Amino acid sequence: MSDSETIAAGYAFTGPALDLGALLWDGACLPDAQIRIPLPMLNRHGLVAGATGTGKTKTLQLIAEQLSAQGVPVFLADVKGDVSGISAPGTSNDKVGGRAAEVRQQWTATGFPAEFYALGGIGHGIPVRATITGFGPVLLSKVLQLNQTQEQSLGLIFHYADTKGLELIDLKDLRAVVTFLTSDEGKVELKNIGGLSTATAGVILRSLTAFEAQGMADFFGEPEFDTSELLRTAGDGRGMVSVLELPAVQDKPQLFSTFLMWLLADLFHDLPEVGDADKPKLVFFFDEAHLLFNDASKAFLDSITQTVRLIRSKGVGVFFVTQTPKDVPGDVLAQLGNRVQHALRAFTPDDQKALKATVKTFPNSSYDLEEILTGLGTGEAVVTVLSENGAPTPVAVTRLRAPESLMGPIDPTTLDQAVKSSSLYGRYAQAVDRESAYEKLTSRPQPQETPKAAAKKAPAEEDESMVQQVVGSGMFKSLARSVGTQIGREITRSLFGTARRKR
Repeated sequence: MSDSETIAAGYAFTGPALDLGALLWDGACLPDAQIRIPLPMLNRHGLVAGATGTGKTKTLQLIAEQLSAQGVPVFLADVKGDVSGISAPGTSNDKVGGRAAEVRQQWTATGFPAEFYALGGIGHGIPVRATITGFGPVLLSKVLQLNQTQEQSLGLIFHYADTKGLELIDLKDLRAVVTFLTSDEGKVELKNIGGLSTATAGVILRSLTAFEAQGMADFFGEPEFDTSELLRTAGDGRGMVSVLELPAVQDKPQLFSTFLMWLLADLFHDLPEVGDADKPKLVFFFDEAHLLFNDASKAFLDSITQTVRLIRSKGVGVFFVTQTPKDVPGDVLAQLGNRVQHALRAFTPDDQKALKATVKTFPNSSYDLEEILTGLGTGEAVVTVLSENGAPTPVAVTRLRAPESLMGPIDPTTLDQAVKSSSLYGRYAQAVDRESAYEKLTSRPQPQETPKAAAKKAPAEEDESMVQQVVGSGMFKSLARSVGTQIGREITRSLFGTARRKR
């Protein structure tokens, strides 16, 4: 058996599978040698990597289409704004026809059922919000760029709010609680929650204030998005493609990457164990994955690693999308059994190191991968996946199929119509600001101040906000006692400190 026949035999699966394309060997496309991914193995996670412009987005689209067609819901993060076309039939042309003929693809223009979301409603999409309590201290620390000590301190503040029954819905709720803890009267409370220092609490408060000043308040609040919406199928049985539109927040990379992690962590928190199933419950594509890992604390990375490791048994597959495998920590990379590696550039010494490191992550092959990876064309990739018995398949250089949906964005008017006609729009479109920690604190009467005390106030103290004046008073203690701890006892936190109140 020749090398090409051995590779082809490694992809001759008997069960349901996704078709990626045809084998490339000695410069020729071999349409009889189809390169595929077994459907049950899609929950074993994957990596789509490659330099800018090599076709990563089209690969996501190709895989997402076939998952939807087989009844599997898909989540796509649309960072550049060019994935919305998955909802519309593609356009046939000579290039598409030529590619389909080369790889023996029966290409049919097809649109797929899709929902469009936007973080906080900024941009085109159904608003996706999280409460501060639901988001949790670990993920919020990543967004606020806190160090490890400050992250631990924020966790103590969350614990304090939980036990006092002070609901943290939006940023002003958290700011109100921290303001109290940094006040003269609050220092007594501060000593009772694990040695949280006034200086560290002050740093957190300043970080929150700066974060809110950058316009981030819209992302936190109610109604909180129910991540089970991502698990829906359409009336015709096809999986719903959930597209999170992110172009409007491209300048806030840490925010959107951390929000994606919240979605994944929340699913992990809520879903039951299913073990190995015939097909995944959801496949989640995590675009611009390097942003998630940049400047991350060890605790944060450990939580990501454990979530990725364990969520497989809940029927969720995760594909990280980035430029090179080195963007993903080794412990996470080791769990990504399905690999689609597009071309890499080797123009600089750093590029050369990245290329050599990428080659080492592949099984032994009959190819000179260093040469192959720098010479791949757009829409070509080096592939290895997990076979039906869980073993890695032979490395296969592949000419990929063409997506059948529109390869580009739909126009904004059509996108807005799709959003407003969704059955979910009425549920999430309007923000709700119900009574929570901020309102409970500021509704208390202010203590009367003697003229002598008022005269001694420093100018900066005269500019204190109403929240600081109220929560710095002795009235807060009686309020906390009256609220009690029933709500706090009902909150349980996961690996990331994310929480949903028990119903």
